Amino acid sequence: MFSICSLSFFSLFFFSTWIFSLGVYFLIIDYSIFIEWELFSLNGSMVVMSLILDWMSLIFLSFVMYISSLVIYYSEDYMSGESNMNRFIILVLMFILSMAFLIISPNLISILLGWDGLGLVSYCLVIYYQNVKSYSAGMLTALSNRIGDVAILISIAWMLNFGSWNYIYYYSFFSDSFEMKIITFLIVLAAMTKSAQIPFSSWLPAAMAAPTPVSALVHSSTLVTAGVYLLIRFSPMLYSFNCGWFLLLIGCMTMFMAGLGANFEFDLKKIIALSTLSQLGLMMSILSMGYPILAFFHLLAHALFKALLFMCAGSMIHNLKDSQDIRFMGSIVNFMPLTSVCFNVSSLSLCGIPFLAGFYSKDLILEMVCLSWLNFLIFFLYFFSTGLTASYSFRLFYYSMSGDNNFYSSYSFDDSGYYISFGMVGLLIVAVFGGSLLSWLIFPIPHVIVLPYYLKFLTIFVVFLGSYMGYLISNLSLSYGLFSLSFLSYVSFMGSMWFMPFLSTKFVSFAPLKLGYFSLKSFDYGWGELFGGQGLYSLFVYFINYIQGWYDSNFKIYLLTFVFWMFILVLLFFF
Repeated sequence: MFSICSLSFFSLFFFSTWIFSLGVYFLIIDYSIFIEWELFSLNGSMVVMSLILDWMSLIFLSFVMYISSLVIYYSEDYMSGESNMNRFIILVLMFILSMAFLIISPNLISILLGWDGLGLVSYCLVIYYQNVKSYSAGMLTALSNRIGDVAILISIAWMLNFGSWNYIYYYSFFSDSFEMKIITFLIVLAAMTKSAQIPFSSWLPAAMAAPTPVSALVHSSTLVTAGVYLLIRFSPMLYSFNCGWFLLLIGCMTMFMAGLGANFEFDLKKIIALSTLSQLGLMMSILSMGYPILAFFHLLAHALFKALLFMCAGSMIHNLKDSQDIRFMGSIVNFMPLTSVCFNVSSLSLCGIPFLAGFYSKDLILEMVCLSWLNFLIFFLYFFSTGLTASYSFRLFYYSMSGDNNFYSSYSFDDSGYYISFGMVGLLIVAVFGGSLLSWLIFPIPHVIVLPYYLKFLTIFVVFLGSYMGYLISNLSLSYGLFSLSFLSYVSFMGSMWFMPFLSTKFVSFAPLKLGYFSLKSFDYGWGELFGGQGLYSLFVYFINYIQGWYDSNFKIYLLTFVFWMFILVLLFFF
C-alpha cells in the first residue's frame, strides 16, 4: 500500500516530465496557447478565467513540480515523527497548487488567487511547529506579504477602467496611460514584498521557522520567486515607465546586504535563506537592466541547486538532533559522505564554479553587467556581492566539513535515510547538468560576449578571492579576542541585516502599542472611567444616598415630595 508521500511523488514526477516535454516542444516551435472563459460580467467588465500556456510557464511549472515531488518524497523520512503526516502533505500540495495558479495566469484576478493562496498556506506552514518563535515568524511573513496583496487588489481596481484584467493585452496599447503607470508601480511593490527586497527583507530568514522540506520548496521555486516571475511577465511595462533604475538599486542593495549578513550568521538555515535573498536581488537587478529571459534562466538554475542545498542542510540538522548551529558541526564528511558531496556540489554551483548549474546563468549575468552601461556603484555591488557569496559558502564548508566534530563526543550519525538520500541524488543530477541543458534550450544560438581579459576573468578571480575572505572571516570569528568594540558594533549591524528585523517589528509596532497603552491608561482606565460608567455609577449612588437620607430623617419631606409629584402628574394628565 502506497503512502500519501509516495503517491504525491509519483503523480507530481509524472506531471513534471510531461509538462517539461510540452514546454520544450512549445519553445522549439515558438507556440503559445491562451485559454479564456467568462465567469460573469460586472459593469461592462468581464470577470474571466484565463490560462496562458507558453514555454516559460510550462518549463517553470515543470521545475516546481519536479522539486516538489522530490521534497515530498524526502519528507517521508524527515517528517517521520509527525503524528499527522497527511495534513502536512495536503498543505504542501495546496502550496504547489497556488504557485501553479500564479504561473499559468495572465489575468490579475486569477493571479490574486494564487498570490493570496501562497500567502495563506505559507503562514500555515511557518507556524507548523506551533511555538512562540514560529507564531511571531508567521505573523511577520503574513503581514509583510499582505502589503503586496493589497497592492495587487488596488491594481485590479485600477484595471477596471480597461474592460479586462488580462494585462497581456495592454503591453503596447497603454504605454502612455497614467493608469498603467500606477498599476506598474503597484505590481513592483507587490513583487518587492513577495521576493523580500529591501525594506521587506526581514520576513525571509524568519520564515526558516517552517519545517526544512517546506524551506527547500519555499526558497527554491515557489513563494520567493513569485515576485520575480510576476515582474518578468510585466517586464514590457517596467521598461515603458522607466522603473528599472529604482529596481536595479534595490536589487543590488538587497544582494549586498544579504551577502554581508550571511558572513556573520551561525544558523545553518538562515545562512542559506540569506543566500536565497542575495540571489533574488541578483535576479531583480538583471531583470531591471532589460534582460528578463536571463533573469528567468537564473531563476530556474537557482531553483535546482538551492533546493538541493536546503535538503542537505535538512539531512545534517535531522542527524544532529535538530541542531542548526554550524559551530556544533565539523568533519561531517567523515560521517555523511553522500550528504557532504551533494552539499558541496550545490554550494559550488551557488558560487558559480564552471560547468555546474549556477555557472551558466551567473557568469552570463556578470558578463552582461560588464558589457552594459553602468555606473561604478552598481558594478562594485555586483562583483563585491559575488565575492561575498563565495565567502559565506566557503565559511559554511569550513565550519561543517573541516576540523573536528564539535557535537557530543560519543554521538554517531550517518546517511542511512533512504528517502532523504533519494531526494538529494534526484536533485544532484539536475544541479550538475541542468544549467547546461537550460542554456542550450533557452539560448540555442550561443551569445558571444567579447570582453578584455581582466573583465573576462574578473568573475572567477572574485570567486576565489571571496573564498579566501571567507576563510579569514571564519578564523577571525573563532578568535574572539581580536574583536574590538568598534568591530563588534560593525558585526552586529551587518549580521542583523542592517537592523531590518528590528525595523520591521518592534520599530513599527512600538509607537502604536505605546499609543494604545496611553489611551487605555488615560481614557479607558482614566477619564473614560471618571466620566463614563464608574463616574456615573458613583454620582447616582451619591444622589440616591442623599435623597434616601432626606427620606429617612424627615417624614414630612417624604410626604411633601409625594404630593409634589402627584400634582405634576395631574397637570400632565389634564393639560
